[in-house]
Amino acid sequence: MNSLMPPPLTAALPFLDPFGFGRAAYDYWRDVLERSVLYMDVMRLRGNQYLEHIEQTKPSVLGFETEVLMDGHTLPRPVNYELLRVMPPEGVTIDPQMRPFVVVDPRAGHGPGIGGFKPDSELGIALNAGHPCYFIGFLPYPVPGQTVEDVVEAEIAFLRHVGERHVETSEKPMVVGNCQAGWQVMMAASLEPDLFGPILIAGAPLSYWAGERGGAPMRYTGGLTGGSWMTSLLGDLGAGLFDGAFLVQNFERLNPANTWWRKQYQLFSRVDTEASRYLEFERWWGGHVVLGGEEIQYIVDNLFVGNRLSTAQLVTSDGRRIDLRNVRSPVVVFCSRGDDITPPPQALGWVRDLYEGVEDIIANEQTIVYCVHDTTGHLGIFVSGSVSRKEHAEFTANMDYIDVLPPGLYETTISSAAERSDAELIERDYLLEFTPRTIEELDQEVQHRPEDDTRFATVARISEINLGLYRQFLQPWVRALATPESAKWLRRMHPNRLGYRLLSDRNPLMVPVPVLAERVRADRHPLGEDNLFRVIESIVSDQFTRGLNAWRDLRDSSIERLFLDFYGQPLLQALVGLGGDAHVHRRRPGAEPEHRRFVERRQAELRAHIAEGGSHEAVMRAVIYVLGGAPATDERNFNRLRASRAELEPSIQLADFKHLMREQFFILKLDREAALAAIPALLEGQSAEQIDEDLAHIEHVLAASGELSEHVADRFERIKALFARARPAAPARPSPALTLDNGPAASSAKTVPKATPARTPASGSGTRASGKATRARKAADKPEAAEPQKPEAEAAEPQKPEAEAAEPQKPEAEAAKGKEKAAPGTSRSPEGDGEA
Repeated sequence: MNSLMPPPLTAALPFLDPFGFGRAAYDYWRDVLERSVLYMDVMRLRGNQYLEHIEQTKPSVLGFETEVLMDGHTLPRPVNYELLRVMPPEGVTIDPQMRPFVVVDPRAGHGPGIGGFKPDSELGIALNAGHPCYFIGFLPYPVPGQTVEDVVEAEIAFLRHVGERHVETSEKPMVVGNCQAGWQVMMAASLEPDLFGPILIAGAPLSYWAGERGGAPMRYTGGLTGGSWMTSLLGDLGAGLFDGAFLVQNFERLNPANTWWRKQYQLFSRVDTEASRYLEFERWWGGHVVLGGEEIQYIVDNLFVGNRLSTAQLVTSDGRRIDLRNVRSPVVVFCSRGDDITPPPQALGWVRDLYEGVEDIIANEQTIVYCVHDTTGHLGIFVSGSVSRKEHAEFTANMDYIDVLPPGLYETTISSAAERSDAELIERDYLLEFTPRTIEELDQEVQHRPEDDTRFATVARISEINLGLYRQFLQPWVRALATPESAKWLRRMHPNRLGYRLLSDRNPLMVPVPVLAERVRADRHPLGEDNLFRVIESIVSDQFTRGLNAWRDLRDSSIERLFLDFYGQPLLQALVGLGGDAHVHRRRPGAEPEHRRFVERRQAELRAHIAEGGSHEAVMRAVIYVLGGAPATDERNFNRLRASRAELEPSIQLADFKHLMREQFFILKLDREAALAAIPALLEGQSAEQIDEDLAHIEHVLAASGELSEHVADRFERIKALFARARPAAPARPSPALTLDNGPAASSAKTVPKATPARTPASGSGTRASGKATRARKAADKPEAAEPQKPEAEAAEPQKPEAEAAEPQKPEAEAAKGKEKAAPGTSRSPEGDGEA
């Protein structure tokens, strides 16, 4: 087949081009021509794929077969969402006893399926681990009148249905919310906290005013447009519908170098190998969906501009407050410093918006874990295969440990097992470690500035004014002119949509492209990377990228400077009613008097339970105390503790284990010294053998993470001493003289030996019951407090020989002293926080 370019005269080339520059140029331009034809053919295939995708009734890029379980159209408040059961691929076995796994996809302009569009995805990782998996997706068009609150209620109904399908499983579903779905999931969990297990929010913005100076340019958008009136205008032009292509366009403007050059050049330079990957991603990126005008207005007013979610200012139509402090499930926040759409301050700022310190988090019984990636972009957080195989795989494998992690704020880091000295103790390729953090340490990521709060509060006030003026003077005219047909044509003419249509088979000018592409593929002449002109091409491409990045940086810095100067004017802030004080507009909910009273009541309840329980409580309290001396913890101690507990209590459930661990953590946090001093009382009634078994059990758990540090070892020595104090002392031998002289009276005064109480179950109700039984037993023994409690083995003590009976009688004072020594630790102070 003839080439697109005529071949040179091979025999004359050494004489005409002795240095090879001409041949290199000829090869390069032939390769450029061929790559150009193949590139245009890929664009044609992209356009055809786009048209085919948007014409489907339920377009989705989900890479797994699914079964519809619930259709949101059938709910009392209909929505365009649906609950799907994900079918495991061939060769994958699902364990119905494992925790269900639910992925909620973001509805931010693109279609559904990104959380599971390839095997190395969030769904793929969970399926390979054996979890029953579910997916909450949506359709391209909303139900008329659909609201954000309706969608939240639908997700609650879906989670309730998943729970009903797994009643035999004690663990609640793990829920993953990507990007926009993250804040939606958090809203649902704050309204119905009992339905949710651990929550993973990946790249989800929850604090919209937060951000680092010199970054996060999207947070200034509302101020530059004068508020949310533009959103209302676009919704009215769309006849009540908002085109998601506008949201996608905003994302693309953040990185013009990638949008206008790098992404396309990467395809052009490697068109022989990159076509399939490019088309796969573009099927999702170009699958624009539509949102309801009322939905997007609520989102912009209350979240993007108003920032009312992270400050507990949202209230549902039936009067329920959406307060993220109501979430009872552990929350894992996954974000990245390379994410310019949801930077770490916006993903983590809600924690400091709600809480003054870690003590507030603990008092509210919340567990918050955050992981900050160094480089990956926004989509990489929940799309990248390498991130899925590492971070998401570890989150999924450690979810049971996260579920029982004591309340508090933790930062988690992931290290490679191969790079660690204790690699032989690690079961997988990576190890997930948890380090306790404070709000002050979190502020290093959030970088909160009170003066910026004042500026954004000013934007919120101006937005309300402008929106009111628009609704008063312009909205009636716009709505009168807009029709469903005009709205449809406006969506078709959007630049993001039009680009796909123009480069498709529906454009007559594209007819020659597939013919030429077929000819090129049949006689392709690929060029090596060492070609001089190919190297120059790469250098020029890098210069284009750097130039566009420089223009972006100049644009963003100018926008930031304009925003800070304009909305930082004290006169403007005073005119909108702020008086330069952002706290008039925004108070931290954690400082409210009713919350303080809640914390005080909770502390009083815990103080009353310090001396309650039995050996299970003592062991758990000891383990938490010892491991609390380590700078970081991981799942190895938890796995060994849970396994050994299961051996002792085969019927124990994770929920019971979680209750036991959390209550003992709270008690230690409230009053550590009193909690430790009460350990001998919790072990009262245990034999020496049982106490030795408990100590061996604790040592076995601590050894899971390798050699103990000096600080942890010191703590363990203290625990050993407390357990040793609880060991029953050797019984004092009775005086033969008393036995001979006192006769029947002495015999009648003998105390019947008590039976050793049964070991306390680990469940929550059993723990409380055992505590009450302990107190009742102590009350019954008060009249004979000086008499030591005799173990069962002593009850069967053989009769002493007659020679021993002739032992001389001890004085009464010495006998009383012996009895006092035989009962160490039995006398308690009124508060029960130490020995009397």
